[in-house]
Amino acid sequence: MSSTERPLQFIKGVGPKRAEALADAGLITPRDILYAIPYQYVDRNAAASIAALYERLRTDDVWSGSAHDIASANSEVSIMATVSHVETRSLGKSRKMFTAAITDGSGTTAQLAFWNYIQHFERTIRVGDTYLVSGIAEYDERWNIIRFTHPELEKIEKDDAERVLQGSILPKYRLSQKLKSAGISMRLMRNIADHVIDDALTSEVDPFPEEFRRKHNLQPLKTALRALHFPASHSEIEASRFRMTFEELFFFELMLATRQRTRKSSGRGIRMEVKSRRARDLVDKLPYHLTAAQRRVINEIMKDLSSGEPMNRLLQGDVGSGKTIVALLCMLNVVDNGYQALIMAPTEILADQHFRTINSLLNNSGVNVELMVGGQKRKLRNEILLRISSGETNIIVGTHALFESEIQYHKLGLAVIDEQHRFGVAQRAELKRLGTNSNFVPHFLVMSATPIPRTLGMTLYGDLDVSVIDALPDNRHPIKTQVVYSSQIGSVYQKIRGEIQLGRQIYIVYPLVEKSDKLAYKSAVEHHQLLSEQVFPDLRVGLLHGQMFWYEKDDIMKAFLNKELDILVATTVVEVGVDIPNATVMMIEDAERFGLSQLHQLRGRVGRSVHQSYCFLVTKDHFRYALPKVHAATERANAAVRLRTMEETNDGFRIAEVDLQIRGPGDLMGTRQSGLPEFRYADLVTDGPIITAARKEAFAMITADPQLRKEEHGLIRERLIRDFDQKSYITVA
Repeated sequence: MSSTERPLQFIKGVGPKRAEALADAGLITPRDILYAIPYQYVDRNAAASIAALYERLRTDDVWSGSAHDIASANSEVSIMATVSHVETRSLGKSRKMFTAAITDGSGTTAQLAFWNYIQHFERTIRVGDTYLVSGIAEYDERWNIIRFTHPELEKIEKDDAERVLQGSILPKYRLSQKLKSAGISMRLMRNIADHVIDDALTSEVDPFPEEFRRKHNLQPLKTALRALHFPASHSEIEASRFRMTFEELFFFELMLATRQRTRKSSGRGIRMEVKSRRARDLVDKLPYHLTAAQRRVINEIMKDLSSGEPMNRLLQGDVGSGKTIVALLCMLNVVDNGYQALIMAPTEILADQHFRTINSLLNNSGVNVELMVGGQKRKLRNEILLRISSGETNIIVGTHALFESEIQYHKLGLAVIDEQHRFGVAQRAELKRLGTNSNFVPHFLVMSATPIPRTLGMTLYGDLDVSVIDALPDNRHPIKTQVVYSSQIGSVYQKIRGEIQLGRQIYIVYPLVEKSDKLAYKSAVEHHQLLSEQVFPDLRVGLLHGQMFWYEKDDIMKAFLNKELDILVATTVVEVGVDIPNATVMMIEDAERFGLSQLHQLRGRVGRSVHQSYCFLVTKDHFRYALPKVHAATERANAAVRLRTMEETNDGFRIAEVDLQIRGPGDLMGTRQSGLPEFRYADLVTDGPIITAARKEAFAMITADPQLRKEEHGLIRERLIRDFDQKSYITVA
């Protein structure tokens, strides 16, 4: 057995039980330890001082600042400090709090506060102990002190503390609760790394040749891995992280490049003629001119449709940028070429909106449009299926029902997928399978009404070509957005009356349908009664929420569209609703409750005409006057970031970037649903430039050497096949 495969249990201090816990964490051999790189480092120069934290948090009124200021105040910090005093306080009959005063020699003390597991902390935290304290620091104005509530603590042994003070850098490894329960401390993990890293490095082969490394300023693999465990300086850590991040992203992008090239070179795409009489007729009768961005995107799509290669294109555009009309013009081109087209939406409401919009635009055009959703009666459904299979239907609009196995498309030429982040690779493959013409693959256009951060798009949809509608129609005014506190609500009501007197209409959105005993948020049903009876008794106030029957919702939206209502009180069901160009005010109650993407989508319900529109984000007064309380610091700070961001920009792509910073890529897109990989080294929030460079190099390499047959690409080829099972894309000789 080689040293790199030797079980970890034989290392001093490990043994069988701890080795079992390590194995559960995926750490079985020395090579596993080698690639389990530290996530943080203990360093005298990197750690914050209590005095510096005190000055920053005491003097900065971050809640009146920008979204960036609030996010910075909410970020986690680490300090190395020694416990100088401990105390347990009784708060009422059954409530206790354990506190520990800490000092770091900077002249100021801070407090650690614990509300849970009091007995554990009483036993373990002792005066004189030194800890690395990591958490969110808060300034308590009442007691004039910096406080950490339930921070992460790592006890620093005396000799380790002396090493740090002398300039050494100590690695911090991720320890699960199971590892801690097995007695595996941070010090033991460092000891394990000390024992195995040198042996583990002997078998590692760098896939990148020297010329490649020089081109991208990459350290050799062995140098980078060793430095990450035993760094001499922070510059060495950064250089090593860059090497490992670039490598990880490069191979991921290389996988996407091979897939894209294989798809495009299959020769099974449907070649469409560019000219379309119906598309030209529709453009001529539109009451507005297409923007330059829309025309550019249409040309990009038409180039794909006429290439003879299967199109797989992502169309990004902000709310109200005109993606639907672009998609429809392309679908008409497909129809004029003798093929069917479909557009799939994530909800029945949005599918119905598309169906109505397309029908109204194609009136008397000779194009047959069908709506297919899940709740249709069997007789109607059978009739629709027959018309689709016979080719009588030209355009099919629907939900996920469009890729059920019972549907037999006559000649499916183009599938348009709206809101692509709810529609993954597996569903795209299923729609492709349902194309009955086995000699050709349908073209795919996936659209996003929610702009995707560029870094996330290059990873999640990196095998798709991308088109961006980056401009709104010329006659649109930016929506004026304002955060309003509950005590100021009267001024918003006055603004609403003023807009209604001008003939405009209003949305008022609430987070809940009905009042809840568990959630302290306002409800649509309760406030519809209040608004219609007390605030606006002389106006026509309607109610719309998701628990209503479909025909009730349909009637309400028709009444609002026909200007039979002045105000529509609703829940987020209007997030993807029928377009109402006459609506100019969106008022969102308990706005701190909503995510950034949802706020942006709701705001996009107004501002869809030549009239100036407004969005009022109503929130509680304490967001104005009070700093975040100890148990809700992260939640409240993130809410403030969302509200400030909405005030500061209408740019959906900027909003998406902030959302990515707050929630991370997995929460933002839904990792399991989207197929987004879990990267070991790369951070999609901060590594945008590396993603761009790695993608450029990977796609250029596949263009120049599609099968990676050049001698210098041999190890890269082997690694790609090993890590991504690319045998179907890279032919193995």
